[in-house]
Amino acid sequence: MRRDDRTLRSQIPQRGFGPRPFGGPGRGGPRFSFEKIEIKDPLGTLKKLLRYISLYKWGFVFSFLLVFISSVLGIIGPYLIGRAIDLYILPKKFAGFLNFLILLGGIYLLSSFLAWLQGYIMLKTTQKLVFTLRSDLFNKFHSLPVKFFDLRPYGDLMSRITNDIDNLSMVLSNSVIQFFSAITTLIGIVIMMLRISIPMTFVSLITIPLTVFLTDFISKRTRNYFYANQTLLGKLNGIIEEDISGLKVIRIFGREEKEIKKFEEVNNDLTQVGIRAQIFSGSIGPLMNLLNNLGFAIIAGVGGFFAYRRLITIGDITVFINYSRQFTRPINELANQYNMIQSAIASAERIFEVMDEEDEKDVMDGAIELKDIKGEVEFKNVWFSYVKGNPVIKNVSFHVKPGEVFALVGPTGAGKTTIASLVARFYDVDDGEILIDGIDIRRIRRKNLREFLGIVLQDTLLFSTTIRENIRYGRLSATDEEVEEAAKLAHAHDFIIKLPQGYDTVLSEDGGGLSQGQRQLIAIARAILADPKILILDEATSNVDTVTEKYIQKAMLNLMSGRTSFVIAHRLSTVKNADMILVINNGEIIEMGSHEELIRKKGFYYRLYMSQFADEVEIK
Repeated sequence: MRRDDRTLRSQIPQRGFGPRPFGGPGRGGPRFSFEKIEIKDPLGTLKKLLRYISLYKWGFVFSFLLVFISSVLGIIGPYLIGRAIDLYILPKKFAGFLNFLILLGGIYLLSSFLAWLQGYIMLKTTQKLVFTLRSDLFNKFHSLPVKFFDLRPYGDLMSRITNDIDNLSMVLSNSVIQFFSAITTLIGIVIMMLRISIPMTFVSLITIPLTVFLTDFISKRTRNYFYANQTLLGKLNGIIEEDISGLKVIRIFGREEKEIKKFEEVNNDLTQVGIRAQIFSGSIGPLMNLLNNLGFAIIAGVGGFFAYRRLITIGDITVFINYSRQFTRPINELANQYNMIQSAIASAERIFEVMDEEDEKDVMDGAIELKDIKGEVEFKNVWFSYVKGNPVIKNVSFHVKPGEVFALVGPTGAGKTTIASLVARFYDVDDGEILIDGIDIRRIRRKNLREFLGIVLQDTLLFSTTIRENIRYGRLSATDEEVEEAAKLAHAHDFIIKLPQGYDTVLSEDGGGLSQGQRQLIAIARAILADPKILILDEATSNVDTVTEKYIQKAMLNLMSGRTSFVIAHRLSTVKNADMILVINNGEIIEMGSHEELIRKKGFYYRLYMSQFADEVEIK
């Protein structure tokens, strides 16, 4: 539900990306600080990720088994080449050499096939895992309290379910396997090198400490930059999403340059972070190549000396040099893939930050479910604040009988929509009680409570589907005839049948192509079809002209008939016939009564009404 309480802006703490009340994503907050960004709990994030991996453990286990076999076969190949040099080539004994070549070719072919097979299995397994994770995150969005979305930009949340999950998918399907393959290859090569020559093996390990030091030094710095990159990407998406949705407002006020400047600032930060991350991670390759060439030169010199002393055969030198060249490749891969895995952990942490948020829950013990309600609503000494210590609803009490029309009027930010939000349990009261049919709504399960509610907002939300399905959204089991009957009661049928495909006309995003009044009538038809016992109309006519307003008011009368209705309005013409009008200011009730009673009092309501309809007021 949209909140018109502008006071919320000043009450939500300035943290993260800044406050954002209902109506659109925010993007305030301090400039980004690269140095302060770091992965908070990499070990905890890995444990959470392992829970998802365990769901598809056999796919991962089989993939790792194939990687192991493929790596072992790849290690055996060079050893056989060395044996061939000593047994066939140097002695010039070619009997059986062809069979040897066939065996060697078969080993490499099998190794390549197994590598392809594990890649196929790993990709399929990873996509299943990502499907589950993406579904769980999307479902999590629907279980979170409204307050969670008040403080976060939509673009950043979208980035977590798209960019972060895609990054995690890429790393799981490629980097993890390569990381495991590199470890397997490294261990196998060390074993084979020790088998050939222990002294030369220790010589080849001279450069390892320096390699480990450089890898650790660089990885510590790239970790923060990768996390910053993902976070800034989410912030950039938030700006893009907000600017596209608010393009008309931006152009009306001529703020294109300002918005472009904001975008460029974040885009520049993202570019700088990306450059730093890539420079640090990209420097590993050249540094490793330098160390590899240094190690190769040392091994070649020592191996030549050992061969001269006949301490090692030419074939073993060939195998050893081959292994020494292969030895550096898995080290390079470990360094490179370690950085990619750091990036994935950063993405996973952003995903699990949302997953770990507390769901919207029923507050009181012994929550109940109701099969039906009469629609009696009562507020008893209700206090509520978005931020503790700064109440926006102060000791509010009133009683609405079943079927009554109850109007809420007052200046912007007075707390009208907050009261409606409390009825729908988008928030829970700090103190006091809200009763429906004498039952504290905190004892009624939220989902069950909302089954009896219908809401029509000022900013109508329509989905990118047919008009028929948009109306049917109010009750999915409704027949086509019931949908059309609801549209007739909402006075929407006449304009719908004039559209090219009538009820089967597909709407663009948010009902583009229809006027504001037409979108509002469709929303009212949807609410009529839902047949709620309690109805909330939040500024349902504020965005339309007076002619369209009359049609909407007729539709609203049909909708409110026999239902307990809360009508929030600035246009007081829409509340004249309400059974009771509650005048609220600064979160407190200052007047209450029927239209005629409040006019006779000549108080706050009288002044509001006079400011709109001074020529029409007749005091008798």
